[in-house]
Amino acid sequence: MTQANPLNQLQNMKPIEDRLWETADGLRANSNLASNEYFLPVMGLIFLRHAFNRFKVVRDEIIPTLSSRGGKTRPLTKEDFAKKGSLFLQDKATFDSLASLPDGADRAQALIEAMESIESDYETLAGILPKQDYHQIDNDLLSGLLRTFNDPELQKAGGDVFGRIYEYFLTKFAGQKAHDGGEFFTPVSLVQTIVNIIEPTRGDVLDPACGSGGMFVQSAHFIEKIKENPSTRVHFYGMEKNPTTIRLAKMNLAVHGLEGKIGKAISYYEDPHELLGKADYVMANPPFNVDEIDAERIKNDPRLPFGLPGVNNRGKVSNGNYVWISYFHSYLKEKGKAGFVMSSQASSARGDEAKVRRKLIETGDVEAMFSIRGNFFYTRPVPCELWFFNRAKPKALKNKVLMIDARHVYRKVNRTIMDFSPEQQLNLTSIVWLYRGETERFVELVANHIQNSLAMAKVAIPQSAGLTNKAVTFAKKLKLKVAPVDTDSIESLFKKASTASVKGLESIGAVNKALTPILALDEACHAQIKAIDELFKQIMEVADQQGREVSREASELDDARKDAVEALRQVRYFAHHANWLLSRFPDAKLVDVAGLVKVVDHKELAENDWGLSPARYVGVAPQVEEDEEDFGESMRAIHAELETLHAESVKLHKKIARNFEELLG
Repeated sequence: MTQANPLNQLQNMKPIEDRLWETADGLRANSNLASNEYFLPVMGLIFLRHAFNRFKVVRDEIIPTLSSRGGKTRPLTKEDFAKKGSLFLQDKATFDSLASLPDGADRAQALIEAMESIESDYETLAGILPKQDYHQIDNDLLSGLLRTFNDPELQKAGGDVFGRIYEYFLTKFAGQKAHDGGEFFTPVSLVQTIVNIIEPTRGDVLDPACGSGGMFVQSAHFIEKIKENPSTRVHFYGMEKNPTTIRLAKMNLAVHGLEGKIGKAISYYEDPHELLGKADYVMANPPFNVDEIDAERIKNDPRLPFGLPGVNNRGKVSNGNYVWISYFHSYLKEKGKAGFVMSSQASSARGDEAKVRRKLIETGDVEAMFSIRGNFFYTRPVPCELWFFNRAKPKALKNKVLMIDARHVYRKVNRTIMDFSPEQQLNLTSIVWLYRGETERFVELVANHIQNSLAMAKVAIPQSAGLTNKAVTFAKKLKLKVAPVDTDSIESLFKKASTASVKGLESIGAVNKALTPILALDEACHAQIKAIDELFKQIMEVADQQGREVSREASELDDARKDAVEALRQVRYFAHHANWLLSRFPDAKLVDVAGLVKVVDHKELAENDWGLSPARYVGVAPQVEEDEEDFGESMRAIHAELETLHAESVKLHKKIARNFEELLG
């Protein structure tokens, strides 16, 4: 069963990120190192922490499958881990060993030996991992760093969380001029959306602006989901100008058990892999709006089949966006696909850029355009767009482009950062499936949402019933007069919804029929949440005045309430996603939806200056009243952010007071 997503863990990352950074940045004040000198050692610790987390998960999957002979189980091998997309770690390289070193141990030497052991097992990492740098850091400081990176929250963190930490640290270091100030890390949900649509399953994958290698990692995860080994299915090729970023990319690939050819190159002028017309897939998040490309050096580049996109009076390309876009298209082989992030300005740029865009559109290879709202990036608050090329488009779609305005589809991670939930990603991808005529995949997705809602209800309903019984009993103990919470109705609706789904959900008619009782169950869950919250409001008001023991018991009961309410919300979560799709595409056929999607032909594009901005075509969505649960989710995110800001202000106040006291002597 698909779980909703680790949103709570992502929302709680801000305090952890800040704590990690505060400890790491302490090296600047408490050592002789500048930020550009301790940058890689710190990133090396993140690498080791992530590698060990992945190692533990994979190890636990492998051990039950190991063969035995004569009562002896064969030892784990590097090859076992490679098949599961993980590094094999010798004992000396595990984070548990490093974090449990005795007080007098030489931590710098231990870290160097850990890195050397990994490099000895993996030739592609030779000379890549930080090593001698650790000798420059005081032993006590290293001890503190190891303790910090052994945080219980980090011990159970997965790839998405470490992606966030990578992005956060790279951004912080960039602010200190410790590293190239460009983009290093594309938000995971955007990369996953690109991967879901171009589906890189076999062949050569190229990223000409690969940063820390996130496109490759998510492509590998996509292949793993179809039960295949990415190492045997695809070859990764990257281009990156900064040597330090190349090291980060190779570390990122290695921690996922992957290899790739990352060439040092300024992609505007160099093509180290010589993949012109040979790539099966191109994926990228290039620098936006660059105006320093030497026009003379690229004017005859074969990767510019549509010509230069304009030159300014300094002899520079006026805007590099269409240099990148042209390059991406030219790398594709006859049936290749591309997906990339681009500045929102590019889709409606005028002048010579518009001429290039027209020629590109006339190839018939532009498949889809997505508008994305702002605040998906840590370092880019502005909106962006996703472009998709498909050189294998069927003839019937050659003169059409799918326009999707996804600016109103997002999840709030915290007050300032947005992303797509996994379900939102799939819902948007399913629109592309309908465009391609893949109706059965759309139906299967809706069916999965319905089945996940029922699976959550199977857990949530008895959980909430048990909770309300305990709460009512406790209320009586407090001499409160409370109305009993109706749990029979929701149980009855669950049975009806289950009966409607038990016959199978293979057709659009079946999923439409099954959705009706699911929506009734959704409303019942909503009512149940409100009833539980009202009951506990009364209980907590009285319990707080009844002494410590009663207050403690009430607090424990309230913790159970939070779990029960969250389980009921999960029932609603999946029901809402099923309804989101069927309310817009009830016949599993692509139709224009105001404010969301429209298929536009070349004639209409020509009438609009060959513009590719989805907002120009899809219109405005009707106003929809925000669901109480959605509003509640927004308020919870804001509350979590306020708590973080409050904690930071208290800490800052103490620091100011301490400095003031020192100043006065």
